[in-house]
Amino acid sequence: MTRPSVISTDLSRVCKSPKGLDPQRLPMHVAVIMDGNGRWAEARGLPRMMGHRAGVEALKTTLRLCSKWGIKALTVYAFSTENWSRPGDEVSFLMTLFERVLQRELESLQREKVKINFLGELKALPKRLQVLIKEATEITSSNNGIHFNVCTNYGGRREIVLAAQRLAERSMKGELDPSNIDENTFAAELFTASEVDPDLLIRTSGEKRISNFLLWQLAYSEI
Repeated sequence: MTRPSVISTDLSRVCKSPKGLDPQRLPMHVAVIMDGNGRWAEARGLPRMMGHRAGVEALKTTLRLCSKWGIKALTVYAFSTENWSRPGDEVSFLMTLFERVLQRELESLQREKVKINFLGELKALPKRLQVLIKEATEITSSNNGIHFNVCTNYGGRREIVLAAQRLAERSMKGELDPSNIDENTFAAELFTASEVDPDLLIRTSGEKRISNFLLWQLAYSEI
């Protein structure tokens, strides 16, 4: 069986913005639901895992193009809370893939001044992956390039529930008057507190669903 071709990460031919694209009208923050990788592979008679590997290469190219074009933030839906229901071997493969990609790409992310952050309930992830996430976050924390947010074990409804719980706890302790809670107060408790909301949402499979992704933040995004 031949290996599938993937999107090249050699940016020498693609770094320039497309002809006719106005740099002044580019989004500041792009959000991406990364799905369809398994179906892409199956349609070509390949194992689903090959689709996930191709998806990683496409993501690397997307990140570097966003950085070159001056987009300030890229937030990707890498692994949802619902993804745990996938077959065990596929989940294990994805966790191992996350680890390998982090180990392999951290040096280049640091060289390119990418600031990486992981959004979600990370304590449910394998311990080795948690260590690598912590290391990558700390190493790139002072970088001044594009913000690369990776939503891992993330669910939009769960994020909102956790934010509400934190606000309720602060109110019970007398630290916060409930009547003073507004949209800004609530947004400050979300995983994305340090980011502006996405201007643009892309779903790579072409489906027209947001699938529990950034439910609060996508209120005014173009899809």
